[in-house]
Amino acid sequence: MATDAPPTPPSPSPSGRTLLPLIGPSLVVGVAASFVLLGVSELAGLLDDVLWQTLPDALGIGRHSSLWMIVILTATGLAVGLVVRQVHGHAGPDPATTGLVDPPMAPGIVPGLLLATALALAGGVSLGPENPITAANIALAYWLGRKAAPTAPAELWVSLAAAGTIGALFGTPVAAALILTETFAARPGPGSLWDKLFGPLVAAGAGGLTTVLIDHPTFDLNLPDHPGARWSDALAALVIAPAAAALGMAAVYAFPYAHSAFRRLGRPVLALTVGGLLLGLLGALGGYLTLFKGLDEAKTLAADPDGWSAGRFALMCGVKTVALVIAATCGFRGGRIFPAVFVGVSLGLFAHALVPAVHPTVAVVCGVLGMLLAVTRQGWLSLFTAAVLAADPNLLPLLCVAMLPAWLLVTGRPKMQLGEDGASLR
Repeated sequence: MATDAPPTPPSPSPSGRTLLPLIGPSLVVGVAASFVLLGVSELAGLLDDVLWQTLPDALGIGRHSSLWMIVILTATGLAVGLVVRQVHGHAGPDPATTGLVDPPMAPGIVPGLLLATALALAGGVSLGPENPITAANIALAYWLGRKAAPTAPAELWVSLAAAGTIGALFGTPVAAALILTETFAARPGPGSLWDKLFGPLVAAGAGGLTTVLIDHPTFDLNLPDHPGARWSDALAALVIAPAAAALGMAAVYAFPYAHSAFRRLGRPVLALTVGGLLLGLLGALGGYLTLFKGLDEAKTLAADPDGWSAGRFALMCGVKTVALVIAATCGFRGGRIFPAVFVGVSLGLFAHALVPAVHPTVAVVCGVLGMLLAVTRQGWLSLFTAAVLAADPNLLPLLCVAMLPAWLLVTGRPKMQLGEDGASLR
């Protein structure tokens, strides 16, 4: 007579003794992730100086002239297209199909991916470094980690590399903890959430500290001091955050159509060259501040909230939104968080210029919050990023309230990421 097999005993919960061995690998991965980010950023910075200062000065052309923007962005598209076509691994998968944290790719793809990323960053493309740098670090950590410790869980190296990179990008482990909390909350396994986060937090801390000690990054926009919560602030927040989310969702819905249009061109060199030309034309329309990943440019806007008219802020907001969609669908390698921050900042300052009674700091952080919710679909990351831009903890209750109607607007709807068939993911 058959008997039931005995139940599998549950895995033991982690303890200090089992978590302690994670510290060494986590520190190594975090520091290495920061060095990869800093190396690509340094290369992009050197190319940036040549393309936007040395060459135009030598040719007697204005650095920010419309003609030069069109030439450089078109040439950048051609150069990245040649890398995608010729370099081993073709610079990774179609960037429109990738997210911030994806399964590891083959290590042979990494050199081409990093080269394409550096070219795009230097050439003024409206994308940030976060997606390709995270993908590269995951690939390298997974490949080397599996060789060094074949018995370790494969997910360990992915989470350490992702956390280390995010910590390096933001200069703090908090962003990594918030992002991974959403991932680990739905993942079964023994131990508490903090047990699962222990190694990634060490990696994120190491990556963030390395970046801070070497590069001293800051997200603080030096916005005007907020005098304290008012009823008018609550009303403004409840309007601006959902409005920004609606703008972000418009970009999300346009995403698959733009991708399909570029895919019809057939060849990556042609698609990227055309994409670069369109980005150059948009830069000529919106001005030099609408180029590049957008964080430094957002700081320029925030330093003078009354320096542009409402119409000018609206133009920069619209141009950057369209540029983000084009850059992410024609084949440029890059992330969408940093340009989305610029869109949110310009939208918030547009609201302030339109209604001066709206405090610029409230308008900016709520604009960034709504835009990031639509583009990333990461609630904690969006809240954290919006909060650190103003470095004012008194704004957190306002942001938490503003987040609710914006989240209702974006949840359950398509994401700014496509499947292999070109359809939007949900």
